[in-house]
Amino acid sequence: MSNRIDSHQHFWKFDPVRDSWIDDSMQKIQRDFLPENLLPLLQQNQFSGCVAVQASQSEDETNFLVDLASKNDFIKGIVGWVDLRDENITERLEHFSTHKKLKGFRHVVQGEADDFMFREDFRNGISALKPFNYTYDILIFHRQLRAAISLVQDFPDQQFVIDHIAKPDIKSGDIASWKKGIEEISKYENVNCKISGMVTEANWNNWKADDLKPYLDVVFENFTTQKLMFGSDWPVLNVASDYSEVVRTLEDYMQQLSIEDQNKIWFENAVSFYKL
Repeated sequence: MSNRIDSHQHFWKFDPVRDSWIDDSMQKIQRDFLPENLLPLLQQNQFSGCVAVQASQSEDETNFLVDLASKNDFIKGIVGWVDLRDENITERLEHFSTHKKLKGFRHVVQGEADDFMFREDFRNGISALKPFNYTYDILIFHRQLRAAISLVQDFPDQQFVIDHIAKPDIKSGDIASWKKGIEEISKYENVNCKISGMVTEANWNNWKADDLKPYLDVVFENFTTQKLMFGSDWPVLNVASDYSEVVRTLEDYMQQLSIEDQNKIWFENAVSFYKL
């Protein structure tokens, strides 16, 4: 089995106030998740490394991830947080640019108003990323795809990746408007997509692979194997599944693909997108 990269996971020292999104329905993840908890799972599933993505919105979070990456070789890249709306954004990016493993940034747009990505201050921040070769992870609910399409269209030189296939409502089986948005946004050369976070959009207690298949079909058809990468979304996935099951579900789905195409999704696309 070749090398694999998990392009999307998180670390945290659980703080009930800061991490209030982890409510009592998510008790399984109301605790610390650190590199020593992830490493055995990566090894069991043939992964050589991962990309750690911000989970809270502060520069402290970025520094926390930078510190973990400096001590753990298997953390190959970091997607941090910086306030993209800050008028001194270039200065902040300059400050962070000495950290070689810091590859890009993300904002939790799913928690913002639906027109957030049209804001001038936010867009000013997006325009500041390219000179530093930083990527941007788009975290949205599917209803925000319209705004995301406008964003990627207006910044053709910026590299974007959509997290969690833009969070369709897998639980209800509603697919039509999400599918239309995916068909549209996938036409832009500068947009990639992570096959991640699907089990937590499905029915946590009794999802099955068949529930995910129609959504996988759409992303594979539109983004093709050139633009897709695997992300576990560990430890969030624990509320609905476990690491090996999420990996196995995608392995089973991709059985019909050539080994070359499978390698792109498990490894090559993440390496080239994040320059790992």
